[in-house]
Amino acid sequence: MKKTTILAVLVILVGFIISIYYYPQMPERVASHWNAKGEVNGYMGKFWGIFLMPIVSIGMLLLFLAIPIIDPLKKNIEKFRKYYDGFVVLMMIFFLFIQTSIIFANLGYKFNISNIIIPAVALIFIYLGFILDKIKRNWFMGIRTPWTISNDKVWEETHKLGSKLFKIAGLIILVSIFFQEYMIWFILISVLLAALIPVVYSYFLWKKLKKK
Repeated sequence: MKKTTILAVLVILVGFIISIYYYPQMPERVASHWNAKGEVNGYMGKFWGIFLMPIVSIGMLLLFLAIPIIDPLKKNIEKFRKYYDGFVVLMMIFFLFIQTSIIFANLGYKFNISNIIIPAVALIFIYLGFILDKIKRNWFMGIRTPWTISNDKVWEETHKLGSKLFKIAGLIILVSIFFQEYMIWFILISVLLAALIPVVYSYFLWKKLKKK
């Protein structure tokens, strides 16, 4: 993970450099949250508004670095390590993307921030869809239910289903930008279904296998 760590740290450093550079130009109250129509509905103080994402990135990177060390099933993580490493870098870039979007919005650039962020969120879901099919049983990543954790077959079949559902959810989230009025419902329903269906499926599959 050395190369991944270096790349992730570089992305975080870029975030801090951007924040330091633009800090004097930021308003005292930084717009930090927008609704589906791109209207501001939340503010933060100047410091947190511009430095929150780089700080969150540090915390997330430390967590990502710790997981392969502390997981009792860390040998399984090594089996999908390149996908795991790719996800780490993707998340660091995602946080940087959110940060720069917030900064430019507060500098007065006119754009619908929802139309910028939503495709990035869709990309995260689609990538998760691809790696779910590769993830092996572990205690930190994937669809972790009592039934998937206790049975390799249930884990594999549930993640195959989850892989398809997360890809579909990502595509629905992407399409939602063309339906601004119903965007929030597109996102909520697709995410909830992608998250809940595999949980229910894992229980019934485990029950079915137990009867054999």
